[in-house]
Amino acid sequence: MQSTSETSEAPSLLRWGLTLAASAGLTGMLCCVAPMVLFMFGLMGGAYAISFADFFYQADGSPGTGAYLLRVLAVVVGAGGVWQYRSRQQACSIDPRRQQKNLLLLVVLVTTLGAGFFFSFEELSSWYFDAYIVPAQQAELHQG
Repeated sequence: MQSTSETSEAPSLLRWGLTLAASAGLTGMLCCVAPMVLFMFGLMGGAYAISFADFFYQADGSPGTGAYLLRVLAVVVGAGGVWQYRSRQQACSIDPRRQQKNLLLLVVLVTTLGAGFFFSFEELSSWYFDAYIVPAQQAELHQG
């Protein structure tokens, strides 16, 4: 009977890269995506969603300390995923040159797609906030 280390296969580069890029991109935009999703499902009102997002941004709309911390966390998620991929890949018996090529491809894939996911989530949440959450917040504040 063969041990698991002898029969293990290299992790899928594309699947690993897509999952990791989406995770890093979402982590970087958690400040806006989380209140947007909670508002969509009716678990949070407009005023609270705005106040939640305001924690991460300054009054002029530029990123604040919280937003930068989430972006650093997104880089940590990406780097940790690349390191974990490298560890699993080294457990397999594939050519070292192929391992280096796969690692480089993963870094490029995660960087490119992670930035793409980040900016897509940012654009989507900005549109959703302007179209739905801000009007709901204004309606809530003018009820009293």
